[in-house]
Amino acid sequence: MFKIATLNKISPKGLAKLDYKYEIIDDVNEADGILVRSYKMHDMAFSKNLKAIARAGAGVNNIPLERCAEEGIVVFNTPGANANAVKELVFAGMFADARNIVAGVEWAKTLDPAGIGDAVEKGKGGFAGTELRGKTIAVIGLGAIGVAVANTASDLGMVVVGYDPYMSVFSAINLSRKISVVQTLEKALAKADYVTVHVPAMDSTKGMINADCFQAMKRGVKLVNFARGEIVDQDALEAALNGGKVSKYITDFPSARFIQNEKVLSIPHLGASTAEAEENCAMMAAEEIADYLENGNITNSVNFPSCSMGVSQSQGRIAIIHKNKTDAITNITAAMNGLNVIIEHMTTVSKGSIAYCLIDANRTITEEEKDSIRFDGLISVRVVK
Repeated sequence: MFKIATLNKISPKGLAKLDYKYEIIDDVNEADGILVRSYKMHDMAFSKNLKAIARAGAGVNNIPLERCAEEGIVVFNTPGANANAVKELVFAGMFADARNIVAGVEWAKTLDPAGIGDAVEKGKGGFAGTELRGKTIAVIGLGAIGVAVANTASDLGMVVVGYDPYMSVFSAINLSRKISVVQTLEKALAKADYVTVHVPAMDSTKGMINADCFQAMKRGVKLVNFARGEIVDQDALEAALNGGKVSKYITDFPSARFIQNEKVLSIPHLGASTAEAEENCAMMAAEEIADYLENGNITNSVNFPSCSMGVSQSQGRIAIIHKNKTDAITNITAAMNGLNVIIEHMTTVSKGSIAYCLIDANRTITEEEKDSIRFDGLISVRVVK
């Protein structure tokens, strides 16, 4: 029986996916896998037992990905599981700003009940807004959320321009044919009334929306950020707000620097905070970690390559994690020959400096035999079956 620790409250529907052969525990030192949401794991020490971490959500900046890879710990996330929830909040923020809803609601609370009808008719003109229909929106990042936002914006009658140099085949298939995809960020920004950002938080995207981007935008643009706060250069944003280049910053990530700024609409990180999204993310995370622990398959990992050989029909299966070196496959096959094991099926894949090898064999490999496998660059060997 596998042991799974949880570092945050995980939806019961997700945990139910594991009730057939898993024990949910509190002690992470005994866990084969960890389910997590927002718990910060960078300062955690990981035990030798730990094989996988599944984040019930898309962002993984709370997990030390590189260290996990070096220790042979596969980290999963759940892309797309919360896409609808984030998409809906993006438009809630845009509508709230366009129609001055927040200010209007606060003003309505001050009205005298005795003359409320007349007061509303006299005062409502102060909250007249604009419509989204006909406006141009640039969607930066066309993953699951970006595609959902782009398609909905198109359905609302907006002119949509998309930009993503790494767009997947899945995204391309699901993106509406009404949407124009351009090849440069500058071209996407040039004519946009709204710019919405949907890229993952990584070293390469930190400060991605910078002074050069603001220079490329039209005056009075509205910037929407429901990805991560650090994707927007804060100094450049402040200058753009003060100079009038950006008329409104709509974000799901409040910061001390902008919380009192009247040109900033801050929402308290509610993007994935729906019952449906939490359930979807938890179920997807549970399925990913179970498939890895039971079958050795890797789907939606952020620090390991994807690898799937289905459910093994052979007598044995082992998973080998190693450094991506030129002689690794030779060493692996030599080790199998040394154990007199016939390789029936083998898949080997790599991602950067890390490689993963899944082998179906003609017999079960014992724990003692597993421990005898050694070669330069080996990180771990696991008997899956």
